[in-house]
Amino acid sequence: MNVIFKIAKTHLLSKPKQTIVAMLGVTFGIGMYIMMISLMTGLNNFTEDLTKIASADIRIYKDITEPRATLLDRIRPEGLNQVHSVKPKNESDKIRNARQIAELLRKDPEVIGVAPRLTSQVFYNFGPVKLNGSVAGVDIMEEDKLFALNTKIKAGSLAALKTTSNGLIIGSGLAKKLSANVGDLLMVTTPQGVIYTMKVVGIFQLGLGEIDNVRSYANLATVQKLLGKDASYITDLNLKITNYRAARLKAEGIQANFGYKAEDWETANSTLLAGAIIRDIMTYSVSITLLIVAGFGIYNILNMTIYSKMKDIAILKATGFAAKDVTGIFLTQSLIIGLVGSLLGLVVGYVFSLLLAQVPFDGGELLALDSLPINFDSKYYFIGIVFGVLTTAVAGWMPSRKAGKIDPIEIIRGI
Repeated sequence: MNVIFKIAKTHLLSKPKQTIVAMLGVTFGIGMYIMMISLMTGLNNFTEDLTKIASADIRIYKDITEPRATLLDRIRPEGLNQVHSVKPKNESDKIRNARQIAELLRKDPEVIGVAPRLTSQVFYNFGPVKLNGSVAGVDIMEEDKLFALNTKIKAGSLAALKTTSNGLIIGSGLAKKLSANVGDLLMVTTPQGVIYTMKVVGIFQLGLGEIDNVRSYANLATVQKLLGKDASYITDLNLKITNYRAARLKAEGIQANFGYKAEDWETANSTLLAGAIIRDIMTYSVSITLLIVAGFGIYNILNMTIYSKMKDIAILKATGFAAKDVTGIFLTQSLIIGLVGSLLGLVVGYVFSLLLAQVPFDGGELLALDSLPINFDSKYYFIGIVFGVLTTAVAGWMPSRKAGKIDPIEIIRGI
């Protein structure tokens, strides 16, 4: 094996330009793979983080949009009844026994937190400025377990809301539009015309404009008072579970047990996640194509190397080298090219990814994004080097096998 390695190294060094070109082919393929996979998976992770900000792992609510059976359906269930302009029944979206359901769910070892919520559309009035938005009545500490709100607070605190009955934590975009700061008083008007004076005790920024520009948080009891509801009136239960990837299966079980609609985060954000799947397919398709192209380059170079080394092969076989030894020499060459080229490709890919991460990026008002999201997960670097070596090994095996079958007599006769 030592002799085979030395001969392979001699062949590589005797044609340095050819060797460098082969290595650069692998380097470019792996480097582009690392850069693309880092960028695309970074974007996908960012998209997934946005979905986690916008929605809980599981949301439980009363679905009042499902079609209801009419009186004719009950009288003649076997018949085909057609009724035009059916007016929907005035139903409450309240979850009955919501607090008891929440307590039962908290006992589940797979559930990290359960946050009750009551949301109302409102108008924010601050002087002459009037903005349409929403106020979410929550148990702020339970809400913090689900969305880590404490890390999103830019001014004020969550504790201040807990101790202020008319307190309000508003989004950063909303605060900017209203020119409101901590300590200011806002007039909030409900759709029913109720006007309530609330004090800004905090400003949050989730990084998603469609939330930061319209949403505020208040105590659950405050919003119940705003809407003229009793203390048991809750419309949503938001859950955080230990394995958010299993949210869909968990939601199905909760819906079967309690009879209320349980929507997992993937279903709620299916459009965004569909885009992430498409980007994954495109990324891996282009990446594999780059590696295959690099493999063909290695094949062509090694094939030409074999033809230029015909005399050497004849001498080797005439002096007692077996076919497998000759195959081993050229296969070793391809593996060296693949390994060195792949390692250089990892370095190039990392440098390019690092440069991309420094490029300024304006996410606009909707996204609090200053630069491109790049993923530096080490598993993609491992995949890159494995793919690089395997590709060059396969590309080098065919000409190496061909070299081992060459008849030295035919070569000597042709000299």
